[in-house]
Order: sequence, then C-alpha cells, then structure tokens
Amino acid sequence: MIKLKFCGGVAGSVTGACYLIETNNTKILVDCGMFQGSRFSEFSNSDPFPFNPKDVSAVIVTHAHIDHSGRLPKLVRDGFGGKLYGTEPTLDFAHTLLNDSEHVIKEEAKREGLQPFYTLKDVAKTFELTNPKKYNEEVVVSEDIRFILRNAGHILGSSIVELFVKNSKGKEIKIVFSGDLGNYPAPVIGQTEFIDDADYVLVESAYGDRIHETTKKRKDILEDVIEETINKGGVLMIPAFATERTQELLYELNELVENGRIARVPIFLDSPLAIKITEIYKRHESYFDKKTKHLIETGDDIFNFPGLKFTSDTEESKAIVRHEGAKIIIAGSGMSNGGRIVHHEINYLPDPKNTLLIIGYQVRGSLGRRLLDGEKEVRILGRKVLVRAKIINIGGYSAHADQKQLLNWLSPMRHTAKRIFVVQGEEKAAAALSQHIKDELAAESEAPIMNQEVFLES
Repeated sequence: MIKLKFCGGVAGSVTGACYLIETNNTKILVDCGMFQGSRFSEFSNSDPFPFNPKDVSAVIVTHAHIDHSGRLPKLVRDGFGGKLYGTEPTLDFAHTLLNDSEHVIKEEAKREGLQPFYTLKDVAKTFELTNPKKYNEEVVVSEDIRFILRNAGHILGSSIVELFVKNSKGKEIKIVFSGDLGNYPAPVIGQTEFIDDADYVLVESAYGDRIHETTKKRKDILEDVIEETINKGGVLMIPAFATERTQELLYELNELVENGRIARVPIFLDSPLAIKITEIYKRHESYFDKKTKHLIETGDDIFNFPGLKFTSDTEESKAIVRHEGAKIIIAGSGMSNGGRIVHHEINYLPDPKNTLLIIGYQVRGSLGRRLLDGEKEVRILGRKVLVRAKIINIGGYSAHADQKQLLNWLSPMRHTAKRIFVVQGEEKAAAALSQHIKDELAAESEAPIMNQEVFLES
C-alpha cells in the first residue's frame, strides 16, 4: 500500500504545505508549513494534525519559507522525534525564520486569548533532529522509501523531491514533489532542474494562471520606478521577503548603482531578519551559480554598495523618517502583514509622490493583496490610512514559476505520469493550470482538497 494524504497546501490555499506519504511500514511528511493570510487560516495552525506525529519517521523540507516549514516546531511539540531532512541552507534559514516568527505568534496568541502553537524551546528541539543533505545525494529513509533532492531554483537551497517508494510487492514507484519552483533564470541561486520521468507529480500553482515579465524587463521596470520616484523627491517602499527576494533585489540594485543607472540616494535595508538571512547567504557560497561566484572572486560584494544602509535596531529604523528627500526603503514583511514595512506605509502611503513597489506573491486577505487590489483606505496597526501613493507590481520578481514555466517543467514527465496533482494555488490559478495540463500535455490532472487521501499503489 502507498497512500498520499493532502494535509495542507491544497488547491485554494497557497500556504500550509504538508503531504503525508504512508506505506505498510513507514510514514513520512514532505513539508510542514504554516497557514498564512486570513485570520481564519492562521487560526488553523493551532489545530491538531490529521495524523499522529509520533508515527512519522521523517520530514523532508523542500525549502525554508514559513508556509513550508512553519509548523515543524508544533509537530515536534506534538510528538515527532524522527529525522528532519533538507539542504544545509534550507535548515539554516528555517531555524532563523522560526526563531524570528516565535514572538509574532506569541503576540497574536495573546491578543486572541490562545496559547501559542510553538515556543523557542520547541524550535531548539526541532533543530536537534536535522540531517542536512546535498543536491543529487541519495538518502535512504527506510527499507521502502528513499529520496533525492534537486535544485528547485526558488530560494537558495530550495529543493524538488524525487521520492522512491516500494509497494507491498516490492515494486518502486516515483513521486515528484515540486516544492516551490523558481522563476528562472534567477541570479545567485542557479537554474531549476528538470525531472525526466515520474509516476505521480505534485506541482505548485501559485502563478498557474499568469505569465511573468522577463528578467531583463523586470530590471528595466525597477530602474524606471526608481527614477520616477526619485525625480518626484518621493519615497520608494518595497515590502520584501527576508529570504531570496531581498537578496535578489540587493544583487540587482548593486548592478544599477555601480553602473550609474540610478541616482545615488539612501537605500535602507530595514529588516533585522533580512540582514541575518543575508549573512547566512554568505556562508553558503557553494550554492551560488557560476556567474555570482565569479563576481565574488573578482572582489564584488554583491550584497553591499554605495548608499546602502543596514538598520538593525529599532532606533535606526525610526530615524529613517528624518532623512528628508528621496530614498528607497526595503523592509519586511513581504505581504505587509507585519514587520517594519507597516510603519513606513503609515508614514508614506498618503503622499501621491511616493510609490509602493510589490515584488512578491500576496496571499488573499493580506494587506499587501488589498493594496494591490486597489483599496484606497486601509487600517494599519489600528489606524486609518489613506492610500494616495502609486502602487506598482512587478510579477517578474516573484520567486515562483509562472504558468509557462510550470508547464515546461512538467512536460518531460507527461509521458510517464499517471496523475498530476495541482497544489499550492488559489482556486483560479490551480484550475487554470490543471486545465492547461490536460489540454497541452494530455496528462491526467486534478486539484485535491484538504485531507483528501489517494491510494497510489496497492
């Protein structure tokens, strides 16, 4: 028997990725992510798992983003004591992100009269279970399950999981989990790997109904947005995810500044977490692509350049408002649901000469999504804020593959795949991708629902 259960990250929900694979002898998880976005979805993080964590032998983490790793400490608190697998950057990033998220979870729980679903002690216990693995390394979990990690090109160390599972007759089937696939080509992290064959595939669909700008076009748009805002004497706010989006943005700003393509103005990286993550990046240069390694070898500090200021402590952050005139502020959180960006949005959204540049996916229900959808009045930290600033979105800076890239990635597996499960996308995006898989790849495709169980082999 081989059974697959969808315990999160199903169609209709981009977040909360969690997939249980069960044989007669072994149970493992691929990802154990946090639900994000609306208050209802975030309350779900405290719900019991639809399985017994004590029975799970291992968890394979595709990458560190909270929607794929955020419930790991809860899993450990509830009894999981098996092995935690992922690449070294993934496990290092996840440790930092989960420690950082703990105080937010504690504050939200207190506000709602609930118990936090994990503590720092749970995080520490979780990372006593880690087993870092390299790309292309075969890992044996049990007598009937083994796996190999491939580069997903999403963030540094992100992985596609090739899972090989034996059924009761000893026949091995191959299940491929896309994790989050990158918007390639992307700087620093290298190319998304293609998989030649699979019996079953789980593919993300965050941008299953959209096509991104090219990487060249997105840099041109970034340059234009900066120049327009600076010429007006305005403030450019960029809500950025601490992992990957910030580092990719710094990489491209470095090129624009050093080549004289934009005027010299103060650029503030106002995110203690992003600063920590950038330091972790520097420790894992072996995962950088060849071009980035070459730049570093020639003496280019790709994450630092004239005008860039790191504001780690609170007083430095508060002082940004006293820098009059044009400036650029990069701050978390990426969906404007918290972090220092919300304070800047309170200050600068009411002024029409300012710009809010959205460069990452915005979950339905988040403040970032509401701003992107055109709301002209929002509440931030209990205050009414009028939105007069220009709101611009550059889809090409998304870390997610678009519809065309997803179909291209699936194409080599279309001849062998018995079923393709479309996950991690809102209803419209998942439905669009599923239909394109049927029409263009002539493959069987479906969008599973929460807690759906599928018997893959007897």
